Amino acid sequence: MKVLGNLSNLAGKYFALIVIVFSVLAFMVPSLFTSFGAYITILLGVVMFGMGLTLKASDFKLVFTNPIPVLIGLIAQFSIMPTIAFIIAYLLQLPPELAAGLVLLGSVPGGTSSNVMVFLAKGNVPLSITMTSVSTLMAPIMTPFLILIFAGQWLPVDPIAMFTSIIQVIIIPIILGLLVSKFLPTVTKKSESVLPLISIVAITIIVSAIVANNKENIATAGILVFVAVLLHNAFGLLLGYYAAKALKLSPQDQRAISIEVGMQNSGLGVALASAYFTPLAALPSAFASAWQVITGTFLASYWAKNEVPADTAAQSKSKQHRNALRDVKDSSK
Repeated sequence: MKVLGNLSNLAGKYFALIVIVFSVLAFMVPSLFTSFGAYITILLGVVMFGMGLTLKASDFKLVFTNPIPVLIGLIAQFSIMPTIAFIIAYLLQLPPELAAGLVLLGSVPGGTSSNVMVFLAKGNVPLSITMTSVSTLMAPIMTPFLILIFAGQWLPVDPIAMFTSIIQVIIIPIILGLLVSKFLPTVTKKSESVLPLISIVAITIIVSAIVANNKENIATAGILVFVAVLLHNAFGLLLGYYAAKALKLSPQDQRAISIEVGMQNSGLGVALASAYFTPLAALPSAFASAWQVITGTFLASYWAKNEVPADTAAQSKSKQHRNALRDVKDSSK
């Protein structure tokens, strides 16, 4: 188990590189990965089950003790990202499938790897975890609703079927994870160090399968998709930060909200795009899986070298130190 734990830490450190390498391999030799396309939903369910294993009641504490930053972050999450996706798709005149896929990416909740980035950036880790957890639980309602509004002009959207799928793929696995954590705490504790590795393997297979099954589309539209995803991620990070800053939240809250808004649950985006749109529509989420980890890492490294003001840091230092190590170990993509 210790060896697996060390391997998990190593994989987490080089997650973006792993995804890029396997994506290139899938593009060069698609036959190695095409068959995994049928298991995308199951693999995402495994990732969400792992998230459920790591959730604690304390992850939702801020909703009641300090709701304003959480509320600001969630409003930014579900307003900035789909709106920016729609604008980019319109300005770049993306084909209908790619436009809908980009909007879908902007409509899913935050990804759990954002928690690690916020910790590295010396941001408000409890706020990051709360935002990820709450936005994920809101996904069955918010994601189909936003896709219907912003993407319905490009492709047919069935919000009821999408709602059902998100319940099956996201909520049920999370609930099962919570139940296992509650009734089998010893087993859960022993598996904590391996959970990030399982999630990384699952996400890597998902992205590789999408690339393998879209080789021709990537060859013709790859640059366009990359530019769209790059702009979407950059504006998400930037506008998330300045939204929190404009509302006079603390520097730590600004960092957390920026990263939470800019980093999406790309695995859910891939699964929903594959199920309800076309394989081509899954490309933005597949590209984002690697790109947002790269930008998140660079941004976290930059902020880590720039301490928040001493008075702000003192207010939350003890609280974060108590919880940050546990939260980061539990986080996974």
